[in-house]
Amino acid sequence: MSATKIIHAIPSDPLTGAISVPVYQTSTFIQEAPGVNKGFDYARSNNPTRKVLEDVIAELEGGDAGFAFSTGLAAIDAVLKLLSAGDEIVAVDDIYGGAYRLFTHVYEKLGISVNYVDTTEVDNVAAAVNEKTKFIWIESPTNPTLKVSDIRAIAAIAAQVGAYLVVDNTFASPIGQNPISLGADIVIHSGTKYIGGHSDLVAGLVVTAAPELSEKIKFVQNASGGVLGPWDCFLTIRGIETLDIRFRKQSENALSIARFLQHHPEVDEVFYPGLDTHKNHHIAARQQNNLFGGVVSFSLKNDSTDVANAFVTHTRFFKLAESLGGVKSLLCHPAQMTHASIPRDRRLRSGIKDSLIRLSCGIEEPQDLIEDLNTAFKSVNTATQLIYA
Repeated sequence: MSATKIIHAIPSDPLTGAISVPVYQTSTFIQEAPGVNKGFDYARSNNPTRKVLEDVIAELEGGDAGFAFSTGLAAIDAVLKLLSAGDEIVAVDDIYGGAYRLFTHVYEKLGISVNYVDTTEVDNVAAAVNEKTKFIWIESPTNPTLKVSDIRAIAAIAAQVGAYLVVDNTFASPIGQNPISLGADIVIHSGTKYIGGHSDLVAGLVVTAAPELSEKIKFVQNASGGVLGPWDCFLTIRGIETLDIRFRKQSENALSIARFLQHHPEVDEVFYPGLDTHKNHHIAARQQNNLFGGVVSFSLKNDSTDVANAFVTHTRFFKLAESLGGVKSLLCHPAQMTHASIPRDRRLRSGIKDSLIRLSCGIEEPQDLIEDLNTAFKSVNTATQLIYA
């Protein structure tokens, strides 16, 4: 979708002509008679500001309907509520820590089992599914090792066994990738990240491919009530207006930094789909329109938590914080932050080393960011000398 279509998918206000979407900060709506209204009765069920956001994200993803939730995890939770005891999920092994925590500590005790596999190999997915599989759940790219899975090929497997393919599209955004066009049934976004884009809100978004699924998610959204408030809907809509230009700049910055890291003597491995050395670079190039996002992860040759701590606490422009996708660059240490809820042995099996560092590139000048990283590498040298003195 072009920047022109994105911007003009957001309507002006038909009542007043306001160029910005109004914030309907109200809990209820006056009815002409019992059950007779203008399409809105109670703000949990629907809200005009939220409706604009939901319609826009559905259009951006090419889906049947969109749904806005209070957080990304609330969006994931709503989708999981489509399952019943005895159902199974085949999930990507390098999964977001919050999703793993929700799967393991909430839904597994309700009788839903999860089988984690390396979905970068389509054969692994085919071998893992069975008659109880209801969801194939992937992130592409994944968080934080940027693994890429072949969405179209996995969608074919899901169709064969009557399962739904759920794709967390947070890292690619609707600018880079549209999973529904590749056969996905449900798309999830943490709207907190690229879509909001300014690190000033938390939001979750779900897009469904077909009316049957739309009705089910709408029921769960209304029944559970974890909706996004009108002000945060407004902020998310405002973020969408600049999504295209931000994501392209962040992708450019990330590619420059990934190439710099590739040749740094302190770096062991670089994870970025835009590099020719990435395992599924050719798939990412096809699926993501040659836009690989602003997240780069890398591990240090000295695979030590202490050395990683020295690095992440000695940057100027990269701020140490969780989250990603904002205009300001961030970095984090997944083993102690975003993925701390995942047991260490599982983290290591999925490629999250003790020294793995995740960068979220903002829209600053790339050379400034590279110089900032160089300063941090000097601290790594100092820390290494102290540790082994």
